[in-house]
This record gives sequence, structure tokens and C-alpha cells, in this order.
Amino acid sequence: MSKIRQSFIDFYVQKHSHVFWPSSPCVPHDDPTLLFANAGMNQYKPLFLGTCDPALEMSKLKRATNTQKCIRAGGKHNDLDDVGKDVYHHTFFEMMGNWSFGDYFKEGAIDMSWQCLTEVFNLDTDRLYATYFGGDDKTPSDEEAKKYLLKHLPPSRVLPFDASDNFWEMGATGPCGPCVEFHYDRIGNRDASKLVNADLPDVIEIWNNVFIQYNREASGELRDLPAQHIDTGMGFERLASILQGFDSNYDTDIFMPIFKAIEIVTGASPYTGKVGEAEDVGFKDMAYRVVADHLRTLTFAIADGAIPSNDGRGYVLRRVLRRAVRYGRQNLGAELGFFSTLVPTLVKLMGDAFPEIRKREDFVINIIKEEETSFSRTLDKGLAKFNDMVKSTEGGVFNGTNAHFLYTSMGFPVDLTELMCEEKGLKLDMEGFEAKMKEEQELSQAAHKAKMSGGSGKEMVLEAEQTAALVSRGCKTTDSEAKYTWNSDVTSTITAAFIGRGETADKTGFVDAITSASGAAGLIFDKTNFYAEQGGQIYDQGTVTCGDAVFRVDNVQVFGGYVLHLGEVVSGSFAVNASATLSVNYVRRGPIASNHTMTHVLNYALRDVMIGKENIGSDDGPQLDQKGSLVDDQKLRFDFSWGSQVTVDQLAKIEAKCLDQIQRDIKVHTFNAPLADASQISALRAVFGEKYPDPVRVVSVCDTPIPEILKKPTEEIWKDYSIEFCGGTHLEKTGEAEAFVILSEEGIAKGIRRITAVTQERAREATNAARGFALRVKAAEEMAGAELQDEVKKLKLELQTMAISCISKSDLTTALNGLQAKIKEWQTKQLAAKVEGAAEACKASVDAAKAAGKTKCVVRYDFGCDGKVAQKILKAVAKDVAVMIFSADAGSGKYGCFASSPKAAGVDCKKWIADTFEGVGGRGGGKPANAQWQVEGLDSIEAAVAKAGSI
Repeated sequence: MSKIRQSFIDFYVQKHSHVFWPSSPCVPHDDPTLLFANAGMNQYKPLFLGTCDPALEMSKLKRATNTQKCIRAGGKHNDLDDVGKDVYHHTFFEMMGNWSFGDYFKEGAIDMSWQCLTEVFNLDTDRLYATYFGGDDKTPSDEEAKKYLLKHLPPSRVLPFDASDNFWEMGATGPCGPCVEFHYDRIGNRDASKLVNADLPDVIEIWNNVFIQYNREASGELRDLPAQHIDTGMGFERLASILQGFDSNYDTDIFMPIFKAIEIVTGASPYTGKVGEAEDVGFKDMAYRVVADHLRTLTFAIADGAIPSNDGRGYVLRRVLRRAVRYGRQNLGAELGFFSTLVPTLVKLMGDAFPEIRKREDFVINIIKEEETSFSRTLDKGLAKFNDMVKSTEGGVFNGTNAHFLYTSMGFPVDLTELMCEEKGLKLDMEGFEAKMKEEQELSQAAHKAKMSGGSGKEMVLEAEQTAALVSRGCKTTDSEAKYTWNSDVTSTITAAFIGRGETADKTGFVDAITSASGAAGLIFDKTNFYAEQGGQIYDQGTVTCGDAVFRVDNVQVFGGYVLHLGEVVSGSFAVNASATLSVNYVRRGPIASNHTMTHVLNYALRDVMIGKENIGSDDGPQLDQKGSLVDDQKLRFDFSWGSQVTVDQLAKIEAKCLDQIQRDIKVHTFNAPLADASQISALRAVFGEKYPDPVRVVSVCDTPIPEILKKPTEEIWKDYSIEFCGGTHLEKTGEAEAFVILSEEGIAKGIRRITAVTQERAREATNAARGFALRVKAAEEMAGAELQDEVKKLKLELQTMAISCISKSDLTTALNGLQAKIKEWQTKQLAAKVEGAAEACKASVDAAKAAGKTKCVVRYDFGCDGKVAQKILKAVAKDVAVMIFSADAGSGKYGCFASSPKAAGVDCKKWIADTFEGVGGRGGGKPANAQWQVEGLDSIEAAVAKAGSI
């Protein structure tokens, strides 16, 4: 298995001068258009689009190769429903590939692929077939690729196909192009041309060579990319099956150890490789394939930072897990909890090639175990809701909107809903479900577009077409070093003016000048002091002036090194090549910088308190990793991996450490250092999934300058400080943060927690608010009775929404709960007094009825509509005769009727009340010995009293 990977990589690195570029995580944290990495090319998308940051090492690539972790279980490329049904589909797979970025193109790619297949892996050339794009009414046939294929294969084995097979697109939008596919006939000695792309296991696709020459726009239009690229991908699992002499990917040493573990843990009979209902009785072998495949998907996805949840990729993972668990339990007889026990087998099998799964093994097991447990609860709730919905189903079709509700609100997989519909003889309205899903997706996309366009509806982004146009005009990328200089305007030259993609005749969106009539617009300069949104920090705002002309900067984004200042012209005009003055709103930036610096300090304090200094920067021991952050002028938000709630005591220690750093007024140092050198610093832990430039900017909250730290980077002393890679803007000293308050700590997904905090003015406001509230709680301690009850109720409601320290909020909640005990004692005394008074008032009427030999007594006494009070009164007076008490509550405009009868009286209270209120209305119920009724409005009470007395 490992030899196959290495032979492929060595071929491209050693013989064809490619750079080995490691697999990206299968969770594309920096690409919102993808649920998962579904192809090897995903991480290279910035290179294809021309938006790669020139400071990154990736921007220098011309040729690359690797084996990429891929998941196809959601979105455009989705193999989930096919897994298990055959012996070659997978949701997780490895894609071995090679890439060219503006270097070699079709001929070079095809020649290398042929050489690799026939010389490195020694595949029989007589069993190989190739397909190419045969064209359609919009795009011509790829005759160039056909010509190069005919160098190696006869015409009978070079076959044209349409766009569904030979035009590759990563998603609804983005880089794309025609492709060549190599197919292999497992049987041989025959003409298998008719079996190519027939979805049969005997003739399978093994390698796809994509010629990326277009970009698919949101409108569906294809535009030429400024440079031509190569993206190839060969299925590792399929190649392994061929080289190991098996007809099935699942018969290889990639899967058989997992099957053995499944057999042991479930007690099922061994895997036999059968397919289809006729041969695979009870779908046992299908279940083996589903469980093994889904185990790989979940282990790698969770290790790479995804968590099962109810939306996006999290929902896909939840669906994958529940599908695996359902097949394991229903078809293999597994017990609940079996799935998580299989993780160590996979780690042992693939941990050497992908050490990240070994490092995160315990975390993955815990997440899967929790999901398995919650599945049984969710299944029960979902089934109950489903059955309720079935009752209202009409025409034999289960409503797609209902399926969407089960999906979004109950976490219920739609394929499970479809299966249950079939069992009930119903058809699921899948079109309705998908329409509802599309509606939500479009709303999300519209929100993102509105953000980028400032609500104008324009596409205010730079992609390959725009960056290529800038390069062709000789426009250099923006020098943004001045963003680290404070309180200083910058004089700069306008290098480009932009009014939106597709807004000009040439579609680039670039114009010679902009005015207020341009609406939403953007300016690019040769240098800037504005910070572009990145790394979790919000963009700067401010103004640009050119003489008397004013441009308001509302948003700043960076594309391929070009900093785009987005906003509107307030007055005058701005022309390319004109000189302008850039003025940042530093008052707004101040709290942003404060929040950013204190995010670093919080990260340090969290790790120090939660995992201990000895585990900071270590891959051993407990782990606490940053999972995301947001820094703006109002707050800081920090997401991190942790399996349980952070306790109030722990939060208090964390907050105290942050405050201590502020009080010590520690110097904040920044320094650009070689990435390899900086990575050696003992305290440093890079953010998972982030790409860092080389050299990298290091930010430390430490009195020792960073060059001194780099002289002895591995010393343990650096674990006493916050040291991180960061390109954001920061304070000069921690004392400038002034104050720090943790507002909340909450779970946002399984294994992921979030802390929200504030600094400076907002922190002081929170502290003052907490102090003021504490004084009110103290004052309430002097109150008693109804006054105390009303005040505590009001205080509790206010406390829920107050933006104060969550530690203070916990203390104040405890104090209010203490006052609640005092209120309860008063309420008990009040109730006793009320009952005693009512019983005394009713006693004369009851005694008179008893003396007259009656079995019933009707009494009117107003004490409200509290049933508990009524029962205590009745218990005191209804000892010898049946008693019915009427009580009006003027405040609510209702009245109640309560009746109780001792056995000796023999009165059916339920019937007595029913007869009394016949034709009156209201609601109630009870039993013969005890019943009650309540009526809205007071007009009928006297008549009801009279009627009850007459029955």
C-alpha cells in the first residue's frame, strides 16, 4: 500500500522536477464554496484563480505532486448513496495527482501519465482505454487532447464522451475544463470500448487529466483563464486493486484489516465480497463496505477539524455516521457504541502515512462515541415526529418541507426519512426537500454577496480575470506594510479603479475613473495603510481623498496581493494614476487591536489553565487547539477544541491571568522570521489549516525581543508567554487594553467551545454594570415579602441579558438563588395563612350543611385560581360533606371552581362540576373524588354558584 504512494511521488519528483506538496486537510477551512476537499486540486484553487498571496510559498509553485485526502459525501460531487452498493465507490479516498501551474499543458500531462501507468506501474497497454471531451453545442471537441492520446493508443481505444464524463468542474462555479480519462479493463483480451463509462466494475476509470483553461461564472458562462493549468487525479484505491490482482477495491489490504475488526466487534459472519440483493442476503457485505468506508471518512474529517452537526459539512458527517451505525446495527447485529471502537484499527493502518489521525485518535473516538449515543435519542424523537407528520400526509406523498424540518430541527438524515416513507408506502417529495435546501443556500449566498458588494448587488471581488488584467497592465501588488504604522496618513498612487465583475464591456470591471455615479466601487493603490480583512480580524475603515474628492472606505479585502478598498465616492472623482491620501479611522482600529492582542493573551491563558504549561506546544498529552477567531471593534471571539464545559472556577483563573498581563503592561513585539526557525519556538502552536508565508510574522507578548527568543527557541521559558504567528494589528503594550472581561463560554459544536470577551471601554462598562447590579442585589437582601419577590423576579430577568462577566453573572445568580429561599419561606407562610383564613371562612357553611344532613356544600370565597391553595382548603373542610368552592381572580378576569368529596358523602365531583358548567364554557376535569374547572370572565360566576347549589 505505501509502496504505491511512494512510487508515484518519486516518479514526478525525481523524473519530472515536481515539488512534493503535502495533502491539505480534507476540510477546506479557508474555502467556503466547498464542504470537503473533493479533489487534489482544491488547495491549489488560489493559483488557478490568480488570487494566491504572493507572500506564500505556494505562489512560487510551477509543478507539484502528492496524494490528497478527499471526501465526496456532499455538494456537487457526492458518492454517499452509491457506497456499499458496488465494490469501487467510496466517500473517502486518496487522490494521487500531479499539477502544472502555467507550465506544461496537454501533451506533457498525457505523456507523463502514460509513462507512469505503463513503466512505473507496468500496466498492460492492451487493457488501457482513454476518453476525451467530444464537445457540445457550447464548447468544441478537444481535438488537441485526442491527437496526443493517439501517440500511445489506437483510435479504437480513444473515445469521445460528453460533458457529463469528460468536462470537469469542481463546483457550481470556479476553475474547470475538458479532461482525459484513462480506463482499465480488468479482464483483458477483448474489445471493451463499449464498456467504458458503463459504470461496471470490470472496466474502471483510474486516472483523470483535467486541462483547466476556463472559469465557470455564477451566470453559467465560461471564461478563459489567463493561464492554462494541469490537474490530474488517480484513485489510489482503484490502482491498488489492479496492482494487487483484485476485482474489488474492498478486497485490498486497504480495507481487509478493517473488515476483520468489524467482524470481531459485531460478531457477524466474515466479509465475502458479494453485491446485490440476490447474492448479498440481508445486505451483510454491503453493510461491511458502508461501515468501513464511513469510518475512514469520519476519522479523517474529524481529525482535520470538522464536527458532526446540523448544518453544512457537519450535517453531512452526521448523516454519514448515522448511515454507518444504522447499517452496522440493522445488518450486522452490532451493539450501540460499536462504531467508535473501530477507530484504532484505522489509525494503525493509516497513521504512518497520515500522522494527524494518530495525534487526534482519542478526540475522534470521543466525538464518534457521543454521536452514536445521541443518535439513539434523536432517532426516537425523529420517529415520533415523523409518525405525527404521516397522519396528515395526503395523496401518498410525504411533504418535502416536513422532511426539511426533520433535517434541520431534528438532525434527521433525509435518506432515512426516505427509507421510512417507503416502509409506510409513501413517496418522499424529494424535489420539495431539495427546493427548500436550495432556498436556504441561496439566502446564504445572497448574504455573502451582499456583504462583499456593500448591498449593491455587484460582484465586488477579484478573480483570475481581474488579477490577470492587473498584471497585464503592469500593476504591481499592493505594498501594505504601512498597515502596521499607526496615526499616520499615507500618500499613494491609484493603480486601478473597479466597479464590479462584469460591469464593463470587457467584463473585468476596471475603469479609468470613478465618481459618485459609479455606486459601489473599489480602489487599488501601490501602497496602503488599511488593514484588509484576514486572519479573523475585521477590515479597517476610513477615507481616501484626492484634492477635494472624497472616497469612503467601508470594507477592505485582499486578492492575490492586490488590496481592494471598497466603498463609494462621496464627492468628486478618482482617476487611475492620480495621487491620493489614505486616512484610516484609527479610533475604530484601537479597540480592534486591543481585542486582537487580548485574543492572543486569552489563547495563552486558556492553554495554561486547561492543559498545563508542560503540554503547551506539545503533541503529547491533552490538546487545546484554536478552531477559529473573530476580532472586531466590539468584541473578541475565540473558538477552541475542548470536550466539556469550562467551569466557572477555570474561567475565573483564565480571566485573572489575562488581567494580570494587562496590569504588567507587557511589551508586544513583532518580527518577520524564517518560517522554519520560528516554528521551533516552544510556546508556538500554529492554527490548524492556516497557510503561513515565509518569512512569517511572529507576535509575542513578552518583554524579550523575538530575535533573542529565536537564538534559543526550544527553551521551556517561552511557554510562560503568548507567542503566535499573526499578520494582524496589535497594541504596543498590554496595558493599552485597560480591562478584560469574559462575557460568555458556550459549546458551538461537539468538542468545540467558544469564549466571547471584551476589552477597553466595553470591558469597563461590563465591570461597572456588574458592580451596579451587585449593589441592587445587596439592597434586595434588606427587603421582605411581596416587595422582595417582585424585585428578585425583575433582577433575574435583567441578569439573563446583561453583558457582564460570566463569572460575575454566576456569582450574582447564586446570590439571587439565596434570596429565593427567603422568598419561598415567606410564600409558605402566606399560603398557610391564606388556607387558614379560607378554611375558617368556609367552616360555618360546611358545619351548617352537615347539621342539616346535606351531602353537599357550595361556598364562594375569593383567593384566586391557585389549584394548590384550593386543594389545601378542601382538605381542611371537606371531611364529612362534599364541598365546592368558587373563587374569583379579579386580576386575571377568571374564576375557578374546585370540588372535593369524602368517600362517605358519595358525591361524584366530576359529574357535579360537569352539570354545573353545562352550556357555560371553560375547561377542566378531574375524578369523582376531586375535580376542578376554570372560566374566562366573571359574569357567569353568580349563576354558576346558584346552579351548583341546586344540583
